[in-house]
Amino acid sequence: MYQEKLELLIDGTWRQGSEGVSEPLINPATEETLSHVPHASTSDLDQALSAAAKGFKVWKKKTAAERYAVLYKAAELIEARKDSIAEVLSLENGKPVAEAAGEIMFSAEALRFYAEEGKRAYGRIIPSRTPGVRQIVMKEPIGPVLAFTAWNFPASNVIRKLGGALAAGCSIIIKPAEETPGTAVAFGRCLQDAGLPDGVLNIVFGDPAVISSHLIASPIPKAVTLTGSTAVGKLLQKQAADTLKRCLMELGGHAPVIVHKDADLEKTLDMIVMFKFRNAGQVCTSPTRFYVHESLYEKAIAGFVERVKKIKIGQGNEEGTQMGPMIAERRLGLMDELVQDAVLNGAKIVTGGERLDRKGYFYAPTVLRDVPDTARIMSEEPFGPIAPFTSFSDFETLMERANSTVYGLASFVFTQDGALARKTEEALEAGMVGVNFMGISTPETPFGGVNQSGDGSESGIEGLEEYMRVKFIAEL
Repeated sequence: MYQEKLELLIDGTWRQGSEGVSEPLINPATEETLSHVPHASTSDLDQALSAAAKGFKVWKKKTAAERYAVLYKAAELIEARKDSIAEVLSLENGKPVAEAAGEIMFSAEALRFYAEEGKRAYGRIIPSRTPGVRQIVMKEPIGPVLAFTAWNFPASNVIRKLGGALAAGCSIIIKPAEETPGTAVAFGRCLQDAGLPDGVLNIVFGDPAVISSHLIASPIPKAVTLTGSTAVGKLLQKQAADTLKRCLMELGGHAPVIVHKDADLEKTLDMIVMFKFRNAGQVCTSPTRFYVHESLYEKAIAGFVERVKKIKIGQGNEEGTQMGPMIAERRLGLMDELVQDAVLNGAKIVTGGERLDRKGYFYAPTVLRDVPDTARIMSEEPFGPIAPFTSFSDFETLMERANSTVYGLASFVFTQDGALARKTEEALEAGMVGVNFMGISTPETPFGGVNQSGDGSESGIEGLEEYMRVKFIAEL
């Protein structure tokens, strides 16, 4: 049962939209309506902007230690409410409850990290050329922040933005995805219960285009951050240019997986299958193009398919579920298009390649082989449970193919040769590279891409500094 009451949070008050507009929240595993998501009117948005301006004046004056106390307490509340929030997340997103609970725990750890790191936003003293002059470099919060998040990670996408902005001393207006609103609302209640002052956090929902254009046009926010598609990121950056807002963009990816001829194939397959079908492949760092050395190609496909056929598909709250549904009907149509295009270009379907005949937005885990570079799936981010395989023989051609997309978020390399690993990781156009390991997202390490996968980093000290600006003082 869906337990979260969906409301807007504006200036410390939970309420419905002033015009009474809402949209249904659909369970992607059953297609049933869970609740209704309130839409903010332009009047509501203006109130949120005013509240953020007021909240910033209060929050930035708090000491780092005072901000730490509030954020740390909120993290404790998130952890204490883990089970109920995980149930909400699973129902609205579709991922298994255990996976959702892990995401909630990650969020609590990330908020703790930011709370601690806010106390270490160091400046510096620079020796002066002039006797008696002190030269001081200070870090200060950039100002009110606008944040827009995607539905694939309803908890961690939200907390990365809340944690970084709040720890830096900024206020924030966040618009979580309307497909997965309850997790963000639950986090907002934790922060409010922890003592966050009114107006420091504001949560709104509604038509994404209307909300983003209205909020970004305001001179009040000084930064915009998005977790979403590359197309939307470009649009928001264009809008932000009119007022020269700083932009932090975590956008799409199309991660190549490179399996060299000396890779430990069994361990490699265990790892890449698990990460490929996590959240039904709806992960920006999901492995999405599989380049396997020709000497291992047949064995790799056979082993991959063997493991895929053992994946248990079902609702997130069903015992043993390993993969849930896609987020919406529209995603199923795109999966069909990508598979059909690949086949028309010469690829072969090894397993899957179709919607499952059941209620909900389920797509069969799919493996394609002999996929040519001309197929759309080799250049367009699939964001779904499709694994396209192709082989390679020489290194230089491999790197050209691996770096051939506009993206540059994550890449993965499997080899037991240290020199080859280093050569490969240095040649890859990516913000993050995993070598014989796919755990590239932690609270304390930077998360971000290059090229059209975004600009800036979340998590780590880098994630805090995105919400701070530099002030230089020369004092005699």
